[in-house]
Amino acid sequence: MKHYRYAVYIFGGIFVVLGWAILIRTALGGGGSLGYLFGALFIALGTGRIYLQRRR
Repeated sequence: MKHYRYAVYIFGGIFVVLGWAILIRTALGGGGSLGYLFGALFIALGTGRIYLQRRR
């Protein structure tokens, strides 16, 4: 179970970092609502997974 917990934290962190990268790339590329949406969703996904794992 210990490995599962670490994997959740790692993948959650990866999703948060990818979300920020998408947001930054979208902003530098001139914007676009789809890029901002996907960036925010990736950040929410990673944060949600980490939050739910910590509540266990």
